[in-house]
Amino acid sequence: MSEVNFILYDSEQQIQPENSESVKDTVNMNSLKESSIDTVRQEKQKDEKVVEKETDKIIDKATDKITDKATDKANDKETIKVDDAKNTQKNSNVKQEKGNIKKERLDEDNTKKENEKLKDQKIQDYGQTTLEDNGKNHKIHLLSIIGEIEGHECLSQNTKTTKYEHLLPQLATIEDDTETDGLLILINTVGGDVSCGLALAEMIASLSKPTVSLVIGDSHSIGVPLAVATEYSFIVPTGTMIVHPVRMSGMVIGAPQTYDYFKLIQDRIVGFVSSHSRIKKERLEELMLNTGMLSKDLGTILVGDKAVAEGIINEVGGIRQAVDKLHQMIEERKQ
Repeated sequence: MSEVNFILYDSEQQIQPENSESVKDTVNMNSLKESSIDTVRQEKQKDEKVVEKETDKIIDKATDKITDKATDKANDKETIKVDDAKNTQKNSNVKQEKGNIKKERLDEDNTKKENEKLKDQKIQDYGQTTLEDNGKNHKIHLLSIIGEIEGHECLSQNTKTTKYEHLLPQLATIEDDTETDGLLILINTVGGDVSCGLALAEMIASLSKPTVSLVIGDSHSIGVPLAVATEYSFIVPTGTMIVHPVRMSGMVIGAPQTYDYFKLIQDRIVGFVSSHSRIKKERLEELMLNTGMLSKDLGTILVGDKAVAEGIINEVGGIRQAVDKLHQMIEERKQ
């Protein structure tokens, strides 16, 4: 029994090494497996991390794209809003500009109508107007002297008159107005107050602007100094001028001083006419004292070219010649 046991023991002892090696191999295999598993796990974890990172990158890129698209869309919407606002403002400005243009045109039309109304009223009240719608861009003031020159006393309402208190301020305005280039005077008068007529003549003669007169009917008595007061004068072919001595109405005192006063007034008239025309003083006095023409008075009637021949008027002509001459004088003065 003991021998058997020994053998058995030896047998176990012999087997034990084989089993130990096997166990070692098994352990080593298991270790390798575990090591491989760990390696695989680590690799898998690394791959998962890489995948996770790549996924995060893809998600970030997608998010950025979405954000960019959203931002662009928002910007587009904002741009559209801004453009709409600009277009709305532009349309509003265009409407406002059109409204302003319409208003300006309406104001211009109203102003034009008002000016035309004022011109018509000025012509009706004072026989004056402004000639400015010409191709030469000259502004010419037209002044008419008609009827009887009213003096310090008012004449009857049935008499056509020229009121010197109206003309004197107007002449001063013409002189002071930088836009007025010249003055055209139309004359058709039977004469009138000597003092007031000479005052008007002196005022006209002292103007610095080019002046032209046109006798279209009559220029009698004190109308002669008014006709020659301008720088250049015209008379129509049928126009007349009467030169006669000074007359006085009302009470006359029969004394030498009265005749001396008459002579003083007459010398004023003769001196003015001769200094503003080509006629000599002696010849003018001779025409004034002519007894062979007027049946009930002294004096001489000069018709058209006769007034030019005597040297009182510069030229025979009408409104066309007078206006052309005034434009010529204005151009020469500007040069």
